[in-house]
Amino acid sequence: MRFAIAAALLLLATPAWADPVHGMWQTQTDDGAYAHVQMAPCGAATCGIIKRTFNATGEYKSPNLGKKLVIDMQAQGGGKYAGQVWRPSNDKIYTGKIDLAGDSLKLAGCVAGGLICSKQTWTRLK
Repeated sequence: MRFAIAAALLLLATPAWADPVHGMWQTQTDDGAYAHVQMAPCGAATCGIIKRTFNATGEYKSPNLGKKLVIDMQAQGGGKYAGQVWRPSNDKIYTGKIDLAGDSLKLAGCVAGGLICSKQTWTRLK
């Protein structure tokens, strides 16, 4: 009986495991700029918020700071996620896919049912 109570208390005290996609990521350069994106829970999904932006002259205050770049990504298993992505340069939202492998995140924004995709590789920031 004491063991069962101790085990239950240990489970309650252990923090939930964070999703491996959560954390800060650096985007690939797009239209001369790149960003640091915070991937974090948003409800039952994962979203990516633009936290810092950079161009050829260094860090700058983009009007996109604080906006969702990755929208409602749902884990599909095996490091794959599905949801939506927003491309700031044309203000369009696309069907989104993520393929996560360690500290590398491959993000795709697709149209035509996933037949045509634009892809980027992001790097996890430590």
